[in-house]
Amino acid sequence: MYARDREWADRFLPTLRQLIGRHLLEPSSLEQDRQEVCDLVVLRARDVTIGCRVRRMGYRDRYPNQFTIRSRRDTGAVTELRKIVDGWGDWLFYGHALDDAEIAIDPWWLIDLSAFRAQLTRHHYELAHRRPGFLRFAQQSNGDGTHFHWFDIASFKAEPKLLIAAS
Repeated sequence: MYARDREWADRFLPTLRQLIGRHLLEPSSLEQDRQEVCDLVVLRARDVTIGCRVRRMGYRDRYPNQFTIRSRRDTGAVTELRKIVDGWGDWLFYGHALDDAEIAIDPWWLIDLSAFRAQLTRHHYELAHRRPGFLRFAQQSNGDGTHFHWFDIASFKAEPKLLIAAS
């Protein structure tokens, strides 16, 4: 099952590189261009790790403002949500496939996982102090031994900014 899902998802890698790449590069300064043979600069001096998730067609109209993250496996294997909460990952690309034949994605979001972690922590802090939380999310089962949390993008506060970019 994993191999089949991975093969389906890997078809989108060239498209993902095009969509995400423009947010990793910026034009060089005039001084850099003149002195260093430099036209583009990578935004960060360290590796930027990006998780990518493309949902199969049929979900975007039913859940237009949600992204999902696998949160539990009945086998006990470590999930994406656990890895993110533990501090792994810088960005998450999340999008919807338009159909199974094409390699087109719309809508899509590039999510700052540091902002996601901060807002998740603040939400739980508010709840722990008996104040209403602000995030809308829930856990659901896929019915195959895996479970995910869905998160409503509109429920995140303006700061820290969750979205780096969106379609």
